[in-house]
Amino acid sequence: MSVPVALVTGTAADAVERTVLTLAWDAPDAVAVHHTIDVPRQRLTRIVADHTGILEREEIDLDHACASCALREDILPTLARLAEAGRWSSIVAHLPTSADATGICRVLEYDPEFDLHVSEVIAVVDGTTWEDDLLGDDLLRERGIHTSAEDGRSVAETLSALVEYADTVMVVGDIGDDGRDLLSVLARRDARLVDDHLAYAFDTGRRRDHESAERWVDPMSTQPVGLIEDGVAWTLELRSDRPFHPDRLHAHIAELGGGPRRSRGCFWLPTRPDQACEWSGAGGQLSVGTALAQPQGRPHTRLLVSGIDDGIDELVTLFHRCLLTDEELNHRGWAWDVSDDGFTPWLGPLRRAA
Repeated sequence: MSVPVALVTGTAADAVERTVLTLAWDAPDAVAVHHTIDVPRQRLTRIVADHTGILEREEIDLDHACASCALREDILPTLARLAEAGRWSSIVAHLPTSADATGICRVLEYDPEFDLHVSEVIAVVDGTTWEDDLLGDDLLRERGIHTSAEDGRSVAETLSALVEYADTVMVVGDIGDDGRDLLSVLARRDARLVDDHLAYAFDTGRRRDHESAERWVDPMSTQPVGLIEDGVAWTLELRSDRPFHPDRLHAHIAELGGGPRRSRGCFWLPTRPDQACEWSGAGGQLSVGTALAQPQGRPHTRLLVSGIDDGIDELVTLFHRCLLTDEELNHRGWAWDVSDDGFTPWLGPLRRAA
């Protein structure tokens, strides 16, 4: 029988640990496995424990300390080994701080080799620091919770993405109404929002809806969202089949993707008509780049923006201002041949027509 595993993620190590302890203690015949990455020492630490105490504590030297190497070299093999042991009926996995669960979920969903399945992905939020963690501009490396030497992500972008992918959003500590509202509009519609981690029990009979989670976080998605509102918080979908004008986007990108908001999605430029681009940012930090998965046919522009301010109208106006106008489309078309569009540092060199 396939063994259920709960994957616990977050950027606040203490809050995540408290959640893992509660889940493992309350679940019958559960084993907990905790992985941490020490980037400066290039080392992964694994601790396995159950109701009887600590069963394993091992340090593994990595050629390259990063979340994907940790997943491949020890996290997945350890989960498979614990499932095959037949000693426990469920597993609670504490992933490395700030590491996401997408990779492990995709492997376990599609690879029949593993005798275990993901029951749920849990994103833990510290209720006492939600505003700094979801809307602030700190980088992971500034807090010492980056997963590799190259990890340049912000805390807000990372935690927002963890919340968006989660089946359960778990709050540890008191959180105000504004924070709860924001979590509500970030999480997918069928996710559970739990205000008290002590009142939640690991349901080992549950199996997560993998496809629902993937659709919600897909940067190239065409799934209609419209406007989601909860209290003071909102998530707004901005979409068009038109590309952004490279000059106007360059001029207004800080306004469109900056400030204490979360934004994600895709866009394209007429100077790169065959290149779909990804957009992800939060708390004033923004990342853009070429999408890993390129769509069939012409790309589209779609941003989901979440916030708790009253600037929706200005945001809509700014979005449309950055798109190509009817006049520009009639005069220059959908594809432009230029020597430079100002986005080479982020999107790579232009592929000019022969």
